[in-house]
Parts: sequence; structure tokens; C-alpha cells
Amino acid sequence: MDEDFCREQVQRIRALAERADPFTRRRLLALVGRYDAKPSGPSRPSRVAERPLPARTTPPASILSGSGEA
Repeated sequence: MDEDFCREQVQRIRALAERADPFTRRRLLALVGRYDAKPSGPSRPSRVAERPLPARTTPPASILSGSGEA
């Protein structure tokens, strides 16, 4: 991403944060911090740390084959 794009995004995000509730404001300002932390040198793909998804478990068969009554 080039510097102009990042600068514009930061401006948009700050404008949104001004009107947001406190929880969303914190999240948006944290996003601004990520844009500010990007190196200003040549662009390189960033690897964003992702949280692993929880292991998917199948519900017990008794739930799936119930009598149909709620």
C-alpha cells in the first residue's frame, strides 16, 4: 500500500471513531495504530496474525435424531 492510501484510510477511520461508541472507537483507533506502524519503505505483503478457529465438534447424535418436539 502506498503512503497516500494509508494516510487517507487513517483519516476515514479517525472520522468514524469520532462518532462511534466507546468500544468501537477503541477498535478503530487500534486499527489506526496498525496503519501508523507500517514501514514507509517499499511495499511488502504484511502477514496479519490470525487467531485460529476453535475446533469444530459434532453435536451428540441424540440432539440430531430427536423426536422433533421443541
